[in-house]
Amino acid sequence: MTTVEEIKTAIIHLSEDESRELRRRYEELEAQQWDDQISSDIVAGRLDALADAAVHAFQTGKVTEL
Repeated sequence: MTTVEEIKTAIIHLSEDESRELRRRYEELEAQQWDDQISSDIVAGRLDALADAAVHAFQTGKVTEL
């Protein structure tokens, strides 16, 4: 497996197009990881209290329209 230092060195030598492609792919990976974490948190019930608080705030008129 490649070390972080080797990866850092390789990144420095990328062309502009390759650098752009790397950023795009990394952003996609981060977005997928975020989606996976949110899904996991939802299934595990870790967001239930936040959802309940938001519904309660809405029902009691304690929200502001954006």
